[in-house]
Amino acid sequence: MKIHEYQAKELLKKFGVPIQDGVAIKDLSGFDSAITELQSRGINQFVVKSQIHAGGRGKGKLYNPENRNELIQEGGVKFTISVDKAKEYAHKMLGNLLVTHQTGSEGKIVKTLFIAEGLDYKKELYLGILLDRSVSKNVIMASTEGGVEIEKVAEETPEKILKVWIDPSIGLQSYQARELAFGLGLEGRAFKSFLGFIQKLYKAYEETDASLLEINPLIITNDDRIVALDAKMNLDDNALYRHPEIAACRDLDEEEPLEIEASKYNLNYIKLDGNVGCMVNGAGLAMATMDIIKLAGGEPANFLDVGGGANKETVANGFKIILADPNVKAILINIFGGIVRCDRVAQGVIDAVKEVHVSVPVVVRLEGTNAELAKEMLENSGLNFEVAISLQEAAHKVTTVLHAETIA
Repeated sequence: MKIHEYQAKELLKKFGVPIQDGVAIKDLSGFDSAITELQSRGINQFVVKSQIHAGGRGKGKLYNPENRNELIQEGGVKFTISVDKAKEYAHKMLGNLLVTHQTGSEGKIVKTLFIAEGLDYKKELYLGILLDRSVSKNVIMASTEGGVEIEKVAEETPEKILKVWIDPSIGLQSYQARELAFGLGLEGRAFKSFLGFIQKLYKAYEETDASLLEINPLIITNDDRIVALDAKMNLDDNALYRHPEIAACRDLDEEEPLEIEASKYNLNYIKLDGNVGCMVNGAGLAMATMDIIKLAGGEPANFLDVGGGANKETVANGFKIILADPNVKAILINIFGGIVRCDRVAQGVIDAVKEVHVSVPVVVRLEGTNAELAKEMLENSGLNFEVAISLQEAAHKVTTVLHAETIA
C-alpha cells in the first residue's frame, strides 16, 4: 500500500526522524489555519506541495481537468516567502490535474496539499531502504546525487550508489551507519546527525513493516542538520492487520477502481495497458503467463492472481473484474492444479461462464491433478472454450483468436 508524503512524514515523526514540518489540507478553506499554525512554530517561508502517488511532482504540469489543453501552472511543488503567493499556488494546484513522467499523460487530480516549511540547505542526498529479495536482506542505498531519480543515477553513474545489506538477525550496526556517512562524504555535525537519523529511519522501516522507504532528497541544512525533505513509503499489504492506524491512511482516490474492486474479493489484481485478460493462480505463474503472452505477440491487460483455491466464486469475480476493462478482447485462464484439483477448477470455470456474460474468446489451460478430466469437462461443456495443453500453446491460441477478432 502506498501512502502520501505527508502521511509518511507523520509516521517518521513518531520515530523521532527529523522531517520537513508541515500541515496537510484538502480544501482551500483550511489554508489560512495551516499558515497560522506554521507561523506559530516560527516558520515564515513555505513550500506548497501537491500530494499524489507519483514522483516528479516538482517538474510536473498542472492542467484544467475539464480542458487538458489549458495549462494552469508549471510545477506541482512551489517555494515562496509570501503567504499570498502560497495561497495562489494552492488555488492553482488543488482540484487540478497534475501530469508527471510517472503518472503518464492521464495525470492525477490533486485532492490534498502539504503546506510545508521552507528550509535553507546546502546539499541534497539520496537515501532508500528496501528488501533485496535476491539475498533475503534489507538493503540501504545512499548516494550523493540527491534530488535525482535513483534509476537515472544507476544507469548513468552507478558508482555513485552506495549499498549496505542488513543482517536481519542483528539489524543495522553502528559501523554500517558510519560506512554510509563516510560514503556520503559527511563530516562534523552533519556526520553525527546522520548516524542518529539512519538508526531512527531504519527502525521506522522495520516496525511499520514497510516494503520501501525512500528519502529523496535528504538534505544537509545550512546548520548541518540531516532532514528528510521528502518521503516516499510503501507498506506491506500482508502486514497491515498489525497496523490499523496505517491501514486507515489508504487513499482510494489514488488507486485504480478495478484494483479496489478486486481487493474486495481478495483478488490480487493490477491493471495493465494490453488487451489479453489473464486469470492465473500464483504470482510466479502469473508473471510467466504475461511474459509468454508478450513473446507470442500479445499484450497482457492485467495481472490477476486468484490464489490457490480457485473455485466458482473466485473465477466468477475474476471474470467480472477482467471484463470491466473495455480494452480486454480475449481472456487466458492458466491454472496449476496443486492445492485444488483441475476438475474442480474446470467446473468453477464452466459455472462462472454460465453466470457471467463473457463476450470475448476464452482460452483455458489447466495443468496438474486431474488435468485430463478437466480438459474433457471443458470440451464437453457446450461452451465456447479454446482448450490448451502447454503454456506456449495457450499463448499462441489466445493471440490467434485475438488476431481473428481484430480482422473480423
